[in-house]
Amino acid sequence: MPNTITFHRVLATKPEKVYRAFIEPDAMAQWLPPYGFTCTVHKLDPQIGGEHRMSFRNFTTGNSHSFGGKYVELVPNERIRYTDGFDDPNLPGEMEVTVTLKAVSTGTELNITQAGVPDVIPPEACYLGWQESLQKLAKLVEPDIKE
Repeated sequence: MPNTITFHRVLATKPEKVYRAFIEPDAMAQWLPPYGFTCTVHKLDPQIGGEHRMSFRNFTTGNSHSFGGKYVELVPNERIRYTDGFDDPNLPGEMEVTVTLKAVSTGTELNITQAGVPDVIPPEACYLGWQESLQKLAKLVEPDIKE
């Protein structure tokens, strides 16, 4: 039975900046891969029906895995929903990721749900990877550099 993973975080920045971090290729390559991985964004077309395709490479071993999907819903600065699937046949099925952003007094409340995670991926590995990615996201979007 595929797993559903959920995350919650408050970021000290505006929803507009967080939204951009999810739809700009250079930003995604910087914050999305967990520590110890690099990311190549092969395609990122953030529009309904648009595709995304990326690969993560383990910096220690050099091994990589690729994945991609389509954008299902985009509500600027509020919601992003997309499908995701691994190219590896040992990681079957399609996942759906829903990202919601809400302006709050201290910045942006971020909620992420990743549904349909393949059984062979331990949920704790997903939690660990996403926690690292969200730490990197905060380091990207929270600084308010004026120049």
